[in-house]
Amino acid sequence: MPYVAVKGGEEAIQNAEALLQSRRRGDPEIPELQLEQIEQQLTLAVERVMCEGSLYDRQLAALAIKQSWGDLVEAIFLLRAYRTTLPRFYYSQPLDTSNMQIQRRISAIFKDVPGGQRLGPTFDYIHRLLDFKLIAEGEVPTAPEAEAITEPVPRVIDTLDREGLMQGEGQGAGGREQGERGEQVNNNSSPSSPPPFDLTRQPLTFPAGRDARLQNLARADEGFLLSLAYSTQRGYGRNHPFAGEIRMGEVEVVIFPEELGFEVAIADITVTEVQMVNQFQGSKELPAQFTRGYGLTFGHNERKAMSMALIDRAMRAEELGEAIESPAQNVEFVLSHADNVEAQGFVQHLKLPHYIDFQAELNLVRKIRQKSQELIGRLEVTATQTKPTSVG
Repeated sequence: MPYVAVKGGEEAIQNAEALLQSRRRGDPEIPELQLEQIEQQLTLAVERVMCEGSLYDRQLAALAIKQSWGDLVEAIFLLRAYRTTLPRFYYSQPLDTSNMQIQRRISAIFKDVPGGQRLGPTFDYIHRLLDFKLIAEGEVPTAPEAEAITEPVPRVIDTLDREGLMQGEGQGAGGREQGERGEQVNNNSSPSSPPPFDLTRQPLTFPAGRDARLQNLARADEGFLLSLAYSTQRGYGRNHPFAGEIRMGEVEVVIFPEELGFEVAIADITVTEVQMVNQFQGSKELPAQFTRGYGLTFGHNERKAMSMALIDRAMRAEELGEAIESPAQNVEFVLSHADNVEAQGFVQHLKLPHYIDFQAELNLVRKIRQKSQELIGRLEVTATQTKPTSVG
C-alpha cells in the first residue's frame, strides 16, 4: 500500500478546537465551574500550577486549570507562557522564612522543639478510604480554631548548628567555600555576594551552581522529582535522610525601590520550606557531621518540597567528595529532564506531521532490504556454482 501525505486545513483545526471547548465544558445542564470554586476547593492543584508555572497568582492558576480541562501540566504551560509576557519592575529581597506565620510545622528528628510542633492541615494521619459523604450536597465541615504562629520560631536545624554538628552552607568536603555563583541557598545575604542566577532570564549551563539547581528544582515536575527522591532512598544515591523540619505558612514579599530608598512589603504569600538532615561520614579535613538538603516551593506543596530537598542533597555529591553513581546525583541529567513544560513539548511534538522524515526513513529501509535480498541472491547463485559434483 503506498503512503501518501494527509491533507488538512484551517477548517479542520478550527473544528478540533471547537470540539475541545465543547468537551471541556461538559454537559451544559450542569452549572459551569467557577474560578472561585477551583481556587478554594482545588487548592493543592492551584498551588502546584503556581509553583511549576513560576507565577504566584491564584486566580490565573485557577483559570489555567479550567482552560486546560484539568490537565495540570498543560495548565503549567499556559501559566508559564503568560508569565513571559509580563514586565519585571523589581527583584524581591530574599524571603525571610524565619518570620513565617506558621500554619504547619513538624520535625521528625526531635519530639520537643522550640515553638512546638503543629500538625496543621494534612493527609498524613487520615485513613485512605473513599468518603461517600462528599457525594452529598450542601456539606459544610466545621474546622477547629487554628491561628497561625505569628512569632518568629527558630529553625530546628539551628540546634545542630549550635553544637557544630551541621555542615555550614557552601562548605565542601574540605571545608572550603564552594561555587562561583551560588553554593548557598541565599547568596543575597551580603552586599559583596554575587547576584543569584536567574533561570527565567539566563540559559541553564553546566556546571550549575546551587542557586541555579534550586531554581530548576522549584519549577520541576513534581512526579519526576518524587521518583528520583524515592530512588535515593532505595540505594541509588547516598542519602540517609531525616526530615529536620517541614514548615508551611505565609511570608512577606519585600522589594527595595531605589527611587524610594526603603523597603516596601507588597504581598504575603504561602510557601512550604523543608530542611532535610543527612549523614556525612566526614573526611580528612572534616569530622563526621550532618549535611542538609533544602526545598522551598510556592503554596502548600510538601511532597514536592521534600523531594526537592532530597535531590538537592544528592546533587551535592561532587561538592562533598562522594562518588557519583546514580541518576539523582548526576546534576546534568536531573536538571536537563526535570522541566515538564520542556519534556511535554519534546514528547508531544511526535504527534505533529513527520511525513517527510518518515518517507526518507521508509525509503532507506526499503533500499537496505532490497540490497540485502540482492546480496542473498548472489550468494545463493555462487554457492550453487561452486557446489562439488559427486562421482558415481
